Amino acid sequence: MNSTHTNPKIELLAPGGDVDAIKAAIIAGANAVYCGLDNFNARNRASNISFDALIGVIRLAHQYDCEIFLTLNIVILEKEFPTLAKLLSKLVNTTLDGVIVQDIGMFNLIKKHFPTLDIHASTQMTTHNVGQIPFLKKLGASRVNLSRELNLREITAIAKVSREHDVLTEVFVHGSLCVAFSGLCYSTSASAGNSGNRGRCSQACREEYETTESGHNFPLNIKDNSAFFDLPALIEAGVYSFKVEGRIKGASYVHTVIDSFRKQIDGFMETGELLEDGERLYKVFNRDFSNAFLRGDLNQSMFIDNPRDNSKNHAIEKAVQTESANDASAKDVNRISVVQIQEVKQTLYQEKNELHDLVREKIQYLSIDKIPTTLVFSGEEGSCLTLTIKTHGLAAGQFESGAVQGGSGKDSLNTIAPKTITLRSEGVLSKSEKNALDETLLEKRFRSLGTGEYGIADLDVTQLGTGLSLPFRDVTALKNEAMKQLNGEQSLIPEVILPKLTSYPKSEADKQPALSLLICDEADVHLADETDADIYFKLPDAYKRNCTKYVGFLKDNPRLIPWFPAVLIGKDYDVAVNILEQVMPPLIITNNTGIAFKANELGIKWIAGPFLNTTNSYALMAMKEDFDCHGAFISNELNRMQMKNIARPENFKLFYSIYHPILLMTSRQCFFQQSVGCEKPRIDNGCMLSCDKSTSITNMKGMSFAIDKQKAGYPSIYNEDQFLNMEVMNDLSDLFDGFMIDLTNIGAGDKVSPDKVALIRQFEQLLAGDKQVEDTLNSMVPASTVSQYHAGL
Repeated sequence: MNSTHTNPKIELLAPGGDVDAIKAAIIAGANAVYCGLDNFNARNRASNISFDALIGVIRLAHQYDCEIFLTLNIVILEKEFPTLAKLLSKLVNTTLDGVIVQDIGMFNLIKKHFPTLDIHASTQMTTHNVGQIPFLKKLGASRVNLSRELNLREITAIAKVSREHDVLTEVFVHGSLCVAFSGLCYSTSASAGNSGNRGRCSQACREEYETTESGHNFPLNIKDNSAFFDLPALIEAGVYSFKVEGRIKGASYVHTVIDSFRKQIDGFMETGELLEDGERLYKVFNRDFSNAFLRGDLNQSMFIDNPRDNSKNHAIEKAVQTESANDASAKDVNRISVVQIQEVKQTLYQEKNELHDLVREKIQYLSIDKIPTTLVFSGEEGSCLTLTIKTHGLAAGQFESGAVQGGSGKDSLNTIAPKTITLRSEGVLSKSEKNALDETLLEKRFRSLGTGEYGIADLDVTQLGTGLSLPFRDVTALKNEAMKQLNGEQSLIPEVILPKLTSYPKSEADKQPALSLLICDEADVHLADETDADIYFKLPDAYKRNCTKYVGFLKDNPRLIPWFPAVLIGKDYDVAVNILEQVMPPLIITNNTGIAFKANELGIKWIAGPFLNTTNSYALMAMKEDFDCHGAFISNELNRMQMKNIARPENFKLFYSIYHPILLMTSRQCFFQQSVGCEKPRIDNGCMLSCDKSTSITNMKGMSFAIDKQKAGYPSIYNEDQFLNMEVMNDLSDLFDGFMIDLTNIGAGDKVSPDKVALIRQFEQLLAGDKQVEDTLNSMVPASTVSQYHAGL
């Protein structure tokens, strides 16, 4: 890990959706590039690259002092771990600079079995408070990508804590913005079976909807992020890496953005001033730009009713401004003639084509081909087998300075010099007609030398006597030494075969799954008199500063088990920690890893909530081994087959939510400005604490979605149907210790909710084995679905 906090290097981290985009990033001056393989990455819509291409890309990047990070940023299913281990076993024998991870189980796997791999926490980890930094550090992260919703004050506080824990921070400085918190968006998972947590987001937030009351057709579509003029503030905040989004963008986009940021960063570091005007950023794909999250100014201007390329609109606006400067009567686009508009569009089109051609011309000289290698075998009876390895020279690329938009990148000619390596076997050759060393046998035995960055171009046995044999162990030792020499004199790390995990049974006392309830209204405390079930109390997302209300409330109601939400930013995290410290409850449920870390530090038992996206046994092990977790809710995105083989750690409980509103997305931005309208031009603290509106939006397929804002909660969107899964109680009663029902009424909008006491009674009877109540429950919850349980991930 390159970490020099006293005199920080500013890293420019580029996206690489395919080989051409990676090459474009390298020549534009990226310090690092992140890219994905064909599987295990969160951009399935990107072209991505093969493993062989990755090897070549790493070599090419390193020749230009550029690092390569591999995205493995999805949640992992139980059955995928053997395949994942095979991939990681290959990666540890490369010079890859880091892996980007979302799944807590993958952190555990890498830390235990592949400790030489540098782990970076993905933006999918939803990192937004200071407590999450030591949590991720203990998991094994060397750097953390912060949530895009944070403002400069919040980033500064987290970066300070990160430095104390020797963890680097990344911030997205350019590219598409999600309107939802990354890692907490289930919109396409619930509606189309394509989970964003598996890299299959189908971008419901970019969809067209029926015209809303406030007159918008794209009410969730947010402008692109750009911190092009905020770089000094981010440097002052202590951010290490400036990350550009865009793995589904092409080479010309990547080159333009990275080259622009390279110039801006270098110019500022040299002069203390921002020298670039950023106009080139508008010439490639964009939805217009906003830095509102960074500036903490969440206003209506963040939205745009155009999810497609805005570059031509910007070009026309610039033409209008120019015309206005020349002619006072030309005040709007209507003053510009149709001919002039067409000329502007044509000029932009030509500029894009020229850029595309120039970048293509530059990157064509960059090679990721395997280094051609000749193997020459020689020897006679009674002598050692001699292997001479001759690697051919290879030019990495040649490009002329200034050829592409000023060419501030890496303009040079880097080559790989040819080399010769001579190795000899320990044993000697002997006459034998059986297993004689010939071209066919040697090609088979030494084939693996061509699986890395070297490709076997020729195998020469003309200097090897005929009918000669060498013990198998000596041939293998010679091959291993050859691989070591070609691997920078590093011995190859053998493949890791994962041991079979032990699945511990439930305790005798918990053979029958128990019922638990989730409430959020203080008026529902009386439900404790109606049932022996555990009762979780959902604490708010937001609080007044130094709020102590819930300390007294929880102390007065010790039956309630505190339930901490997924997002707790800034002062809200501070208040939540104070509640934890003052109440010291015997048990909590938390959906926030910062609270999990604090609970473990205080010796409080904790259970991982459903929004920690737990999908595998290794995640359970990580939470138990590193943070003394006592149980976990298994993700509702899984189906029966994906859950059934999850291995329970010893003295660990498993839970599942069987009845709840289906959350599609949670946002720091306001959903009402673009739907029903709001007189406030921007969100403030008062909005979070006092607003409790609800409405709905309908897409062009006629599907409606409920927009709900609870007091002291984040704006959220829900399916109109409730999740009601009675099947799992039959299918997996041996797996789970408890089933939860959500009685918060969140997401219900203006629909009448079922009687809570009656619901409790029906679910208690169902758990007791009374199948007849299923019809009653279906009638009490008429708008329900179990599609996620059937579809799975």
